[in-house]
Amino acid sequence: MKDLKVVFRRLVFPYWRDYIPHFALAILGMIFTSVGTSASAYLVKPVLDKIFIAKDLHSLHILPFAIIFVFALKGIGRYIQVYHSAYIGQDIIRRLQNKMLQTMLSLDLSFFHRYRSGELISRNVNDVRLVQNIVSTLIPEFIREVLIAFGLLGVVIYQSPKLAFIALIGLPLIIFPINIIAKKLKKLSHNSQEKSSDLTSRLSEIFQNIEIIKSRNAEEFEYKRFEKENQQFFNINIKSIKISQFTSPIMETITAIGVALVIIVGGHQVINDQISVGSFFSFLTALFMLLTPIKRIANVYNQLQNAIAASERIIFLLDQKATITSQGKESVKDAQKLSFEDVKLKYGDKEALKGVSFEVDRGEKLALVGDSGGGKSSIVNLIVRFFDPNSGEITLNGINLREYDIKSLREAISIVTQRVYIFNDTIAMNVAYGKEIDEDRVIQTLKEANAWEFVEQMGGIYTLLNEQGVNLSGGQRQRIAIARALYTNPKIVIFDEATSALDTQSERKIVEAIERISKERITIIIAHRLSTVEHSDKIAVLKRGKIICLDSPKRLKESCKEYQRLLGHIPKG
Repeated sequence: MKDLKVVFRRLVFPYWRDYIPHFALAILGMIFTSVGTSASAYLVKPVLDKIFIAKDLHSLHILPFAIIFVFALKGIGRYIQVYHSAYIGQDIIRRLQNKMLQTMLSLDLSFFHRYRSGELISRNVNDVRLVQNIVSTLIPEFIREVLIAFGLLGVVIYQSPKLAFIALIGLPLIIFPINIIAKKLKKLSHNSQEKSSDLTSRLSEIFQNIEIIKSRNAEEFEYKRFEKENQQFFNINIKSIKISQFTSPIMETITAIGVALVIIVGGHQVINDQISVGSFFSFLTALFMLLTPIKRIANVYNQLQNAIAASERIIFLLDQKATITSQGKESVKDAQKLSFEDVKLKYGDKEALKGVSFEVDRGEKLALVGDSGGGKSSIVNLIVRFFDPNSGEITLNGINLREYDIKSLREAISIVTQRVYIFNDTIAMNVAYGKEIDEDRVIQTLKEANAWEFVEQMGGIYTLLNEQGVNLSGGQRQRIAIARALYTNPKIVIFDEATSALDTQSERKIVEAIERISKERITIIIAHRLSTVEHSDKIAVLKRGKIICLDSPKRLKESCKEYQRLLGHIPKG
């Protein structure tokens, strides 16, 4: 119950005041259901004693209507309780999912490197649904069944305290095994949810990489991997079912012993006229009806373990905090000079940058070249403040990047990467992504990116693009990405391997666009192709986290051995 208190304190109580009317109506519905159920058991006595034994005609005309009333009361009460409980649960989950996504979106990029996308999706969808089950189903059902159990217990004790004691003396014996089962179920539930996340992640990877799977004839390989994990998921769930169902034979056996003793003792009392037939059957009916809510309470308790395990995963996610925070108040009005001064960066134990220093002014193009793992992408990550340096200083216009409001800083920077993200929406929405669509601005940036010609041929800016831009060529996708980068009129533009996968003609279009847009901006280019970087104002050659050469392309060809070596690996167009 301690775990359940944590769930309510963290996930339910922050919202409960907004649902007071719904809580009140749900409780009223539970009371109606409890009263109706208990009354239906009690009515067995007057029906048998007054109608069938005493043959009372007056009771015959009244009691059937009483039965209709109590069953209607029970049905109406159940409807009221289920509807308002479901409303509370659904709305709390809606708000909780919003809060979870808001939390995740506020976290650093390193968080998304640690967790697979499928796992995060599973936590926001599957785990949250289990928590919804607590609020809208399990707890209301638990309270309702407890009320019904107390009502029926009252009928049982009223009809015969002695028989009630005999029938219920064994019930405390059920608590111990149920508690053991619940602990095992919680552990299995946690494992089940982890494996569910693995399955979601596996499917996500398959669908995202379907082209390479097809091209490599890897369908059977991926199927076998999924089949193995799915079998493990099945094994966990079937073990959970096997353990949870131990509750039923334990309860059935103990209650059967109690009922048998009641029949023996009660039978003697009826034969000796110590209790009427109606009273005994009313007692027996209430007793049998009492067993149902007791079984449901035990079942609900077991199901709660699934939801509690899911809640722990959600609470862990909600407790994550961003380390890259927007403490600064400065806004980026222009970008005259970007400087790195002895900047060092570590990813865990790996040292990515080992004292990097350089400057780039407005209107200049700085190219970063070097082998993979040299630190090029790390420099980009620091400029956008996906990470902060472990030491050294990065300044824009002489002001440390930490002093800028992080939203203002990122508004001033646009990145075009090798992997272009195209959404299943119009060209206009893809260009203006995250902003209001200004048709003139969309067209202007498409022209600046050398994209307007093919967009016009496709039917204009409201042409629908397929998911991942499969109805575009690689070069066309890149030019859409450049137009998107330009839409906000950034002060700094970064091209991260933006031409590495393109043919010569497409690359030429991209290079022309880079030349056009870089005149009034700070431009940083990461590339392997000489044709992409040869028009840069200066090139920084990186190796193992250090800049070993920094000069104009012409001078580097003459003086930098590492750059000369790289030229042998760079196609000349």
